[in-house]
Amino acid sequence: MTTGSGNSPDPGRQGVAVARRIVVKVGSSSLTSVDGGIDAGPIERLVAVLAEHRLAGQEIVLVSSGAIAAGLAPLTLPKRPKDLATQQAAASVGQGLLMAHYTAAFARRALTVGQVLLTAEDVVRRTHYANARRTLSRLLGLGVVPVVNENDTVATAEIRFGDNDRLAALVAHLVRADALVLLSDVDALYDGPPSRPGARRIENVAGPADLEGVEIGSVGSNVGTGGMVTKVDAARIATVAGIPTLLTSAANAGDALAGKDVGTWFEARGGRTASRLLWLRHAAEPMGRLVLDEGAVAAVVQRRMSLLPAGVVRVDGRFTAGDAVDLVNPAGTAVARGLVNFDSGELPPLLGRSTRELAAEMGPDYAREIVHRDDIVLLGRR
Repeated sequence: MTTGSGNSPDPGRQGVAVARRIVVKVGSSSLTSVDGGIDAGPIERLVAVLAEHRLAGQEIVLVSSGAIAAGLAPLTLPKRPKDLATQQAAASVGQGLLMAHYTAAFARRALTVGQVLLTAEDVVRRTHYANARRTLSRLLGLGVVPVVNENDTVATAEIRFGDNDRLAALVAHLVRADALVLLSDVDALYDGPPSRPGARRIENVAGPADLEGVEIGSVGSNVGTGGMVTKVDAARIATVAGIPTLLTSAANAGDALAGKDVGTWFEARGGRTASRLLWLRHAAEPMGRLVLDEGAVAAVVQRRMSLLPAGVVRVDGRFTAGDAVDLVNPAGTAVARGLVNFDSGELPPLLGRSTRELAAEMGPDYAREIVHRDDIVLLGRR
């Protein structure tokens, strides 16, 4: 971990300036007033920076919070609502207002924007994530600036990303971005609360060990969610998937995209992984659990095999084929997560039996795996 101010630009940061494709995420507090409602000034300044880089040849995907916050003032709501129905109503009002500002600001610079609203379900299920990738790829190919947000108007508590920081990390992987830039109202990660005298900026994070002992706040703004902890978590998701991440303030957007020494730089520390497995690990909400015997645990975790009916001893929860479920060991610890091939109601008669036996008795459709190995991600490997 490096703290203080460096005299020379970080070579990783310089890479942002020449990256082919960048995902930029901006938080609600950077776009709206404290009491809610859109603040046109910050949006105009952000768009000016992004447009400059897009017109210079870089591809930009903007992940923008602010829909719920933008709807507060028109609905005369004093603060961000806690109940889901009112959040959805505020998002319904605010999303259109937010996009109108982005559309106008980019249009003044001869650029077109396209709105992409996602739920976690959209990017966990096989066909859905393929559609999301295809749409974003085509928008970029047409020279459009995609503006991505969680679809708060329809997302339920069970299928929400929870914060747009995590969504941004997953989108960065989905579009195969060369860098992720997280913009908020804090200029960097510090080794303690920034308001504390003597707190120092953390310039570079090479891995988890660099953050040991660092106090990371979990409280977001009055109009947003998350806090610094969600941004650090997003950086972890991106970097383990091979995408370096810069965390800084929206006020520093110009310097950040120019590769200057601002914010906190999280070095990429992993290779690119299969998109669907990344989504499954970080975006999927498990709808149930399958309790495995020790032999099945070894087969799934150590030998990376599919999960067969013979190795499952109990089914917990209600789910349908295609849902995410946790695979747990006899002690109840989740060791993996996968997309199940059967409804929960179909499984009890199958447990503990071989696929050959099931096929002979119930037909060839029952000779398949409960969870295929290609649809399993191990939870112990972060």
